[in-house]
Amino acid sequence: MIDREFFRQDAVKLAPSLVGKLLVRRFPDGSVKKLRITETEAYTGTDDTACHAHKGKTPRSEMLWHDGGTIYVYLCYGMHNLINIVSGAEDDPQAVLIRCCEGAEGPGRLTKALGIDRRYNGLDIMSCDDLWLEDDGAEVDIILDTRVGIAYAEEKDRNALLRYKMR
Repeated sequence: MIDREFFRQDAVKLAPSLVGKLLVRRFPDGSVKKLRITETEAYTGTDDTACHAHKGKTPRSEMLWHDGGTIYVYLCYGMHNLINIVSGAEDDPQAVLIRCCEGAEGPGRLTKALGIDRRYNGLDIMSCDDLWLEDDGAEVDIILDTRVGIAYAEEKDRNALLRYKMR
């Protein structure tokens, strides 16, 4: 069941739990699109040099300090909106990047396919009217891998197996 406590898990537990769930978007015309999450990455807080929280609370990263279930959308490379779900308890800055969904390979393509932009930053995935998660009970096998696009991070964080991919 997807409830508030589900999102209050730490990122290492939440990230694989999101793989296989459905990311659902209701568009302004009333149509609904459901995409199965196939890949996530965990970002584990201030000690994780790949996590935006590592450099402290900034205007960009402030959402990471919110309660689990908060949507964190940021602009990457000045052109791609990326969606994360904050995990853990308030003031414990962790998040899970939703990297891929079926039919939308890559975090930038995913947000483009669903029309997700920074207007969603700070909204609650539990109460958002046009973006939410569903669990249809799908069982998935998960492969662990290293995270992508974090060359700036320390070696230990670049090599951490914190990427979860549906087999």
